Amino acid sequence: MKELFKGCWTIPNLISFIRILLVPLFAYLFMQGDFVPAVIVLALSGLSDCVDGKIARRFNQISALGKLLDPLADKLTQITLAVLLFVSFNQASDEMLKAFSWVFLVFIVKEVVMVLGGAVMLACGIRPGAAEIYGKVATFAFYAIMILVIAFGPEVGVFRTVFTLPNILMMILVIISAILTLVAFASYLPGTFRQFKERFSNK
Repeated sequence: MKELFKGCWTIPNLISFIRILLVPLFAYLFMQGDFVPAVIVLALSGLSDCVDGKIARRFNQISALGKLLDPLADKLTQITLAVLLFVSFNQASDEMLKAFSWVFLVFIVKEVVMVLGGAVMLACGIRPGAAEIYGKVATFAFYAIMILVIAFGPEVGVFRTVFTLPNILMMILVIISAILTLVAFASYLPGTFRQFKERFSNK
């Protein structure tokens, strides 16, 4: 635990902590129907996610706690987004959109498995690895596409009166994000299995 909190008082860690606090705020605004503020909060969370890593590397403020807080903030945000969109599309009047809502369960299941897996690794004394390039690409695509859906998606888009994404185009974008998410998940498995093997073979 001392190693985990060593050098933890950094700007990137503060940003990650703020991002975690933004999750319930975003959910509350979205559920209250305050969609424009919700989109702004989500956009701020996404932008800060891009900034904290660069600050950490630029000013040598990388810490063990930061390696946990940053992905935790990502996962909590992604789970919340996926749940809210699943519920929204599941209540859509369009039967095609209602059926499509189940695709969002891919994101929910993947992130829940990652969170539980990370907890098991920590309990076993194994530190989860940093995000690979696949994970970074999948996270960027997820944020970009979900913000687009919340802003212009059919039936749920905040600004759909200005422009509405065609159903098929929205579905294609979400499916692309789901595929990238599964590829990112698969990319973590070899390293995770190797860490468990090394951990228990040394006993």
